[in-house]
Amino acid sequence: MRVLLVEDDELLGDAVKTHVARQGHAVDWAQNLDDAEANLAAARFDLILLDLRLPDGFGIDILKRLRARRDATPVIIMTAHDQVADRIEGLNAGADDYLVKPVDLGELQARIHAVARRYGASALPEVVLGATRVFPSERRIVGEDGQDIGLSSREWALLDRLLSRRQAIFSKSQLEDALYDFGAEVESNTVEVYVSRLRRKLGKEVIETVRGLGYRISPHV
Repeated sequence: MRVLLVEDDELLGDAVKTHVARQGHAVDWAQNLDDAEANLAAARFDLILLDLRLPDGFGIDILKRLRARRDATPVIIMTAHDQVADRIEGLNAGADDYLVKPVDLGELQARIHAVARRYGASALPEVVLGATRVFPSERRIVGEDGQDIGLSSREWALLDRLLSRRQAIFSKSQLEDALYDFGAEVESNTVEVYVSRLRRKLGKEVIETVRGLGYRISPHV
């Protein structure tokens, strides 16, 4: 998944970004409302981790604007506001979950997995790709011999995007968007490299190249 973290606390933000990235997700970090809105205008995100009190306003305003334009991107609120009324306001505004600071990273990971099971590719309990079985919510792949197949964070990010709409063709730029957080250098052959790695691990027939258009999960697996 591509995750937008909106958090102004340097220590917490760095800890959350590092932890979420280690779970195989691309993370963009905004520390105020303006930067968050700029990120949302520039890319599509699969999940938003949203602080409510920011230097230039309130995070709940972002949530309300998202829902007003019928943007259903999942949102998990992270805030020091622990009053029941605050939770009710956040959930009524359209949040999918609510965490009170200090945030336990293990609990955050569990909440992210719970949201992922309800949305996108990770909602699939099991996907069969040729001779392999993929369990997206568990970040686990089992090969033909019954052994686990390990993927890197970027390999998971690419596979997640391809599985999010299994019959869809994704352009190179769309897959690059899934692979990188903002500020990361994009090399011209990066998508090809990671497609090649996935084919080597999952089977060369799993990902189909559609000439002139991009890549997709092969309809024949």
